[in-house]
Amino acid sequence: MSGIFGAYSTTNKPVLEEVYLGLYALQHRGQESAGIAWAEDGHVASVRGMGLLHNAIDQQRLAGESANCAIGHVRYVPLESSQLHNVLPICANYARGPVAIAHDGLVTNLAELTRQLEQRGAIFQSSTNSEAILHMMAQKSHMQPIDALVDALKKLEGSYAIAVLLEDSLVAARDPYGFKPLVIGERDGTYYAASESCALDIVGAKLLRDVEPGEIVVIGAKGMKSLRVRQERCGRCMHCSFEYVYTARPDSIIDGRSVYEARKEMGRRLARKSPCGGADLAAGMPDSGTISAIGYAQAAGTPFEMGVVRNRYVGRTFIQPTQKVRELGVKIKLNPIAEIFKDKRAVIVDDSIVRGTTAERIVSMIRNCGAAEVHLRIASPPVLHPCRYGIDTRKEETLAAVRMTLDELCKKVGADSLDYLTEEDLIAAIGLPEDKLCTACFTGKYLEER
Repeated sequence: MSGIFGAYSTTNKPVLEEVYLGLYALQHRGQESAGIAWAEDGHVASVRGMGLLHNAIDQQRLAGESANCAIGHVRYVPLESSQLHNVLPICANYARGPVAIAHDGLVTNLAELTRQLEQRGAIFQSSTNSEAILHMMAQKSHMQPIDALVDALKKLEGSYAIAVLLEDSLVAARDPYGFKPLVIGERDGTYYAASESCALDIVGAKLLRDVEPGEIVVIGAKGMKSLRVRQERCGRCMHCSFEYVYTARPDSIIDGRSVYEARKEMGRRLARKSPCGGADLAAGMPDSGTISAIGYAQAAGTPFEMGVVRNRYVGRTFIQPTQKVRELGVKIKLNPIAEIFKDKRAVIVDDSIVRGTTAERIVSMIRNCGAAEVHLRIASPPVLHPCRYGIDTRKEETLAAVRMTLDELCKKVGADSLDYLTEEDLIAAIGLPEDKLCTACFTGKYLEER
């Protein structure tokens, strides 16, 4: 899971500080590393580092740069890949000039592509998806860079949203199934490509549209043009449903659907499916569960309370690299307000249960506040299958709903009752057709099997 942001000014305005701000808006998509790259005197320059954006990149380093085109990246990766040599964008100066690539997603045929490239002499310095794309471009140096990029993208399988910096252009591309979100914005002659629309808001840009599945958007001095990975449009889409459940910020619009409205509707439908008669209050787990809790409270006629306070200086616990760190993160991230819960029957709404760490800890803390009952409601179906396309749930044995039955899980987290949203209600809440959504983590219906 990653966030990408790129900018190109047709009026030669410096854009590096805007890219930095755009990455700030996408920090929820990755906390392990950050990087920014730009073209400078015929070469590619970059700043990259580990940790949160403000630790990884010195903003003052960017202040004196006049580049009118740049791309940036924030990244979440499993612990074994969280190393400096894997920080994106990956940069190179090849026969056709400077190039930098930033990627969100998971190329499922990466191992085979790497093997083929190594047999042809490529030497890899990282384990990133982006480096394979760079090598494929370099081995087609007789082509123009954009043609070499299109040729490389045709060979990729799986999910990708990418931003590519070339000497005279910014390129944004999305896989033919549209797994990962990618949008285009514009302000005063500067064009932007971003993982989510909330990053456009921070730089004052207008959302123009989503990059279409299979589309390649090329932005240069003359404006924007569109190409396609395939000549024909893909008849099937696989937009990630987990973006609406958890990943995306609520103030983003993805594929024409407000994340905020989708989450609130999840809560309304959850209340109708799993009411809790006589409950004194409904509260949500900050931040992803809060909006669903508002919807739940509205539909159930139950008072909504901001019963759990989040420490704003702690990152997302789901995307922490190890289980131990996740457990410690829950303790310092969330704190219930005892006066709200004392002697009350409380409904607690959360976005999902993946490993079960947060659910168990928060139920225990609310019980310690003196709550009479704690009823847990989950605004998505049980996560039963690993994600093959870029969310770190790739080990089935780590999933709580796989290891335990509903009753066992309810007992494990210490709740008086536990229930989930159905797949049908999730799809209806998101508001996109079923054949346009990827629900594989809930249903096991992967692209390869549909």
